[in-house]
Amino acid sequence: MRYHVLACDFDETIAHEGRVEEETVTALERLSRSGRRLVLVTGRELDDLLRVFTHVDLFDMVVAENGGVVYDPARRDRRPLADAPPEAFVERLRAQGVRPLGVGSVIVATREPHDRAVLDAIRELGMEMQVVYNKGAVMVLPPGVNKASGLAEALRRLEMSPHSTVAVGDAENDHAMLSMCECAVAVANALDSVKEHSDLVLTEPRGRGVAALAASLLESDLAEVSTSRHDLHFGTAGERPSAIAPYGTSVVVAGPSGSGKSTAATALLERLGEAGYQYCVIDPEGDYADFGGVTVFGDPTRGPSVDEVLGALRDPGQSVAVNLLAVPLRDRPAFFADLLPRLVGLRAELGHPDWVVVDEAHHLMPVELAQLPVGVPTDVGSLMMVTVHPETLSPLALELVDTVVAVGDEPGDTLDAFASATGRTAPALGEAPGTDERQGSIVSDIAVWRVGEEKAERVLLAPGEAHRTRHRRKYATGTMSPDKSFYFTGPEGRLRLRARNLHSFLELADGVDDDTWTHHLRRHDYSRWLREAVGDAELADLVRGVEDDEDRAAADSRDEVARLVDERYTLPAEPTRHDPDHDDDARSFPGGEARS
Repeated sequence: MRYHVLACDFDETIAHEGRVEEETVTALERLSRSGRRLVLVTGRELDDLLRVFTHVDLFDMVVAENGGVVYDPARRDRRPLADAPPEAFVERLRAQGVRPLGVGSVIVATREPHDRAVLDAIRELGMEMQVVYNKGAVMVLPPGVNKASGLAEALRRLEMSPHSTVAVGDAENDHAMLSMCECAVAVANALDSVKEHSDLVLTEPRGRGVAALAASLLESDLAEVSTSRHDLHFGTAGERPSAIAPYGTSVVVAGPSGSGKSTAATALLERLGEAGYQYCVIDPEGDYADFGGVTVFGDPTRGPSVDEVLGALRDPGQSVAVNLLAVPLRDRPAFFADLLPRLVGLRAELGHPDWVVVDEAHHLMPVELAQLPVGVPTDVGSLMMVTVHPETLSPLALELVDTVVAVGDEPGDTLDAFASATGRTAPALGEAPGTDERQGSIVSDIAVWRVGEEKAERVLLAPGEAHRTRHRRKYATGTMSPDKSFYFTGPEGRLRLRARNLHSFLELADGVDDDTWTHHLRRHDYSRWLREAVGDAELADLVRGVEDDEDRAAADSRDEVARLVDERYTLPAEPTRHDPDHDDDARSFPGGEARS
């Protein structure tokens, strides 16, 4: 289910002249029984609404006074969301004979042509207030208070998101509410300006239109309604923007190590964050520990718990990263197998998170995987899987994919591998885009294939503004997999000392004999490991300079390499605690040779 909330205006939307037809009430009752939440959002004062509408308890939450008051019908709890209007302002309007004049907990309301008296009073009293119009009604409210702000508070209390909300209205004061929600709907009697900015215009007016809307939600979840205004634009394909739909999408980002997968994935995450979508990143190697805008659970010494992750995600405004560095390699698939169905359950209950992102997906969803608790991408909203080789992913996961983002110098190879693994014909590859001189930041050339289309488009990706330090915490103190660890073997291969991270690398380097240290130094094993496994080309170049200095004594070269590493990676004073179970992995890099 995509839409979990219906937010309705009252006057001339579900009601006509203050009266709601039984047909409309019945349709809303049916919608409520489907598990969806109902929120009434009105410019009326709450007491006035309760007097004219006897079915208020049908709604899970009521926003009154055009966003100034929130009311919980089940608890009969009303809360003003801003300060009361200044008494001097109210008395001035009364003294000037402004009629009608309604004074609520937050709002002051009258009708045209008294807006002139209202504006004069605001100016002469030096007040900071806003005037909102609604088909002849004039509402005075504190700055920032509108139907959108009130609905946001109601949704927060319900633990629901605007991105799983449909809003329906008819007039000027509904614009803000309609704009904030994923699907904006106008009744047939709405103002033209409201219709022009809505995703759906109903063919029936007022309550009959809302009843039809409720029926469509039950029947199709509004699958036929386009909400492309929310598409995530992450680059350009020639002169056209390239975009990905934020709902029901399953993306695999694939390419060789160091090819730019992280750049592409984080660019998409930043677009999601900017648009207010909630995401959950499953982070096996600590790559997102410093990513802005997320709460991180787990660190190199403490594994996350599923309960704490699910608890944080109940707040739709909070995205999370689940750091698995402290979870032994052999236990990570089990942790993921426990977490994923509970994410599916949370999405079914609350309509979020909007995206689940699985980094190093080939480790958590390997080709041998026999069961996946996701039948369609919409079970988790949308899904992104980041991997080196798409053919190493579970066929069950590959079946979900509708978009492939291939990065690296040979994106065609990645697309061919995906096509072969899924039994499809590989797409033709468009021409690579030229350099965009208008971009103020580095751009990357990627290939995007909408699976099933004959051609993949080449896209110039504009990375996001936030630049995370690539893998630094993982490589400094985390546990690198055996295939990416460094091994001191010595000139005769008698040793097998494994460095699981940069910290243990320097500890072991300080303890090995000069012959062992120099053996790897002269073979350029250190710079190769830093370049290929750690992915730090700049540090690798600096260390290569030390390796090439044949006149430098072993002790001096050791000290210089340690200094260079420590400058770029702030290492802890105490040794990192390791898990001996990791040594059981069959793959390793003897002699410091890294394989990917």
